[in-house]
Amino acid sequence: MKPKLSSEQSEELLKVLKARFEKNMSRHQGLEWASVQAKLEANSEKLWSLNEMEQTGGEPDVVDHDKKSGEYIFYDCSAESPKGRRSLCYDREAHEARKEFKPENTAIDIAAAIGIELLTEEQYRELQKLGKFDLKTSSWVKTPADIRKLGGAVFCDRRYDTVFLYHNGAESYYAARGFRGSLRV
Repeated sequence: MKPKLSSEQSEELLKVLKARFEKNMSRHQGLEWASVQAKLEANSEKLWSLNEMEQTGGEPDVVDHDKKSGEYIFYDCSAESPKGRRSLCYDREAHEARKEFKPENTAIDIAAAIGIELLTEEQYRELQKLGKFDLKTSSWVKTPADIRKLGGAVFCDRRYDTVFLYHNGAESYYAARGFRGSLRV
């Protein structure tokens, strides 16, 4: 059975999302909340995923509209990497490779569990055009297969008013590194 919010939870989440949408109109110029809300109300599974993004500190907001598919695109827009999704190594393979001091979970596993995708480097850079994010934290981004095959993973942050892409062993994890997700509704 697919996860679903109660009508009260859905109503509360829609209020939060609407307030964020209206407060940050520069992220989605030309879009109207009524259209976004109608799409959300027709997709209870996606609403559940947005609630999980919210509950883990992601502060999801609409950042784009795919005119071909009609989908609205949400990204985690919290100022720093979501608090409830930090101290994670990149994926299950990296987690299993750690001999000791394993983190509780992995970025890829949590993203899959809540039905979202890690931002790509390109999406991360697009997000940074909408504001200043990850000034103190960093976020794992979707790692190209050739890098991952060699044991690495990549992450981004913003320092000195510049977005940087870095590498680390996929099994590494830090209290200030999490991940940002995207969801198409």
